[in-house]
Amino acid sequence: MQKIYLVLVCLWLAGACSVAAKPFSWPNDAKAAVSLAYDDTLASQLDVALPALNAQGLKASFYLQLSSPLLTARLSEWRAAAAQGHELGNHTLFHQCSASKPGRDWVAAENNLDTISAVQLVQQIRLANSMLFVIDGKTERTFTAPCGDELAGGQPYLPLIYSDFVAIKAKTGPVVADMAQLNVHAVEVVAPVGSSGAELIALVKQAGQYGTMVNFTFHGIGGDHLSVSTDAHAELLAYLAANRDTYWTDTFLNIMQYVTAN
Repeated sequence: MQKIYLVLVCLWLAGACSVAAKPFSWPNDAKAAVSLAYDDTLASQLDVALPALNAQGLKASFYLQLSSPLLTARLSEWRAAAAQGHELGNHTLFHQCSASKPGRDWVAAENNLDTISAVQLVQQIRLANSMLFVIDGKTERTFTAPCGDELAGGQPYLPLIYSDFVAIKAKTGPVVADMAQLNVHAVEVVAPVGSSGAELIALVKQAGQYGTMVNFTFHGIGGDHLSVSTDAHAELLAYLAANRDTYWTDTFLNIMQYVTAN
């Protein structure tokens, strides 16, 4: 009743005062949440990122392209990562992207998102979920849209899979500014390429200032493509491990399960 009265007074004064929004509350009074994710099923993720994460006791999410030869060649290692508490996320079967966008001449004709229907892509994504279940036995999952593209055959496909996933990462963007405005079906990610450890840590601190979250999506670590150096990655992990009481670092699935429940 007191809050309602205050709101009415503020309206009467035509904006002379304001009611502060209640800040989002993270577990154990953490200042922010940090999601570490790795896309595209790359060798450097198994060879460099995963051992570094385990050494620091940090959990992360690996978004697998299910047709990748590296998945079958090193299946036992991906399965072991899941058993260690890391998330295996859905990154589609074939990593189709729109070839019509600028700078997309690398997209093969058979993987052109412009020439597949939304319904066909959704069928493939659901098949990928079934394949992931065989690997890790999990039934709840998150999804990262390849290249951040949201259309298949010119039609939006993400709304068709909202019910299949706890949350979806669909675009690149800054640190989350306001948890109240977060769209769990279009979560923004920071995709570092060539960033220094100091630059990565600065983004974590910014999320702490906002009381929100930062969602890192890495690709290669010290190799492969769109890479960040091994040293920069290690510097970030060391900072997160040393400040684990301040920043809650966990899988994207665990973080988003908490967000949707609160």
